[in-house]
Amino acid sequence: MRNLDITTLRSFVAVADTGGVTRAASFLHLTQSAVSMQLKRLEEMLGVELLDRSGRNIGLTAAGEQLLGFARKMLSLNDEIITRLTDQAFEGEVTLGVPHDVVHPVIPMVMQRFNVQFPRVKVNLCTSHTRELKADFDLGRFDLIVTTETAAGAGGEAIHQMPLQWIGALGGQTWRQRPLRIGFCRNCIFRGLATAALDDAGIPWEMAVDSESDRTVEATVSADLAVGVLLEGTQPAHQQVIDHGGSLPRLPVQHINLYGAERARAQYVDHLAGLIRQGFAGLSQPGLRAVGTEMVSAGAQLGVA
Repeated sequence: MRNLDITTLRSFVAVADTGGVTRAASFLHLTQSAVSMQLKRLEEMLGVELLDRSGRNIGLTAAGEQLLGFARKMLSLNDEIITRLTDQAFEGEVTLGVPHDVVHPVIPMVMQRFNVQFPRVKVNLCTSHTRELKADFDLGRFDLIVTTETAAGAGGEAIHQMPLQWIGALGGQTWRQRPLRIGFCRNCIFRGLATAALDDAGIPWEMAVDSESDRTVEATVSADLAVGVLLEGTQPAHQQVIDHGGSLPRLPVQHINLYGAERARAQYVDHLAGLIRQGFAGLSQPGLRAVGTEMVSAGAQLGVA
């Protein structure tokens, strides 16, 4: 198997563009003999003549004209790879905070695309609760945060909306009991919304699980020992939206908000904010829904493009 040499291709393109070996050598900061040697080596390797040397000026043969387009593409790709992997202008670090329940499906695809475009920038992803994320953001510990709130706070930008739903175990019956047994993390922002809705509806309730751990709450709800509240489409496969027929109160729509974009000092932080906007906007497209850790449309998986 023979491999083309990028250096010889660069000399060939320079000769074609400048119309002569001497001018190409000056452009490439090489000696004329070095450029001539590279052209000879390229012709010998391909077994064809690339330059028409019969006239006063050097021209391209039919084979040379055919090679020129391919050579430009190979040089462009080579230079892009070198730039992306070695350009110091893109070195840096960005800290992103996201609530546990809205990490999927958007954030992994956003991070994957960002890494392709800015491979020398490190993204530190932290998952927590909205209250904690906002408190740490105010202390300057995050460049960007995504939150789930009933409205955008000061400096926040609403980028998506998702309804809250009552969630229970597959085939569970706990939602029929009174007092209603509910399970939430202590810092969950949905906790106050759920209890207020139950109080307004006159439905008695008791806290079945009060934990710092999302896993503990998830296990309790999945065992049909309590019901919980999640954003629509974010429930795990072993839980389901409760079809209560109006027996439980309606819950408010939540805004997915983005903070930090307006104060981004680095170009790559602003670009990451843009990818997050695009990712959540994709959830709004007709026929799309979030299921577990995937975004699907009519049975086909969607990728961030």
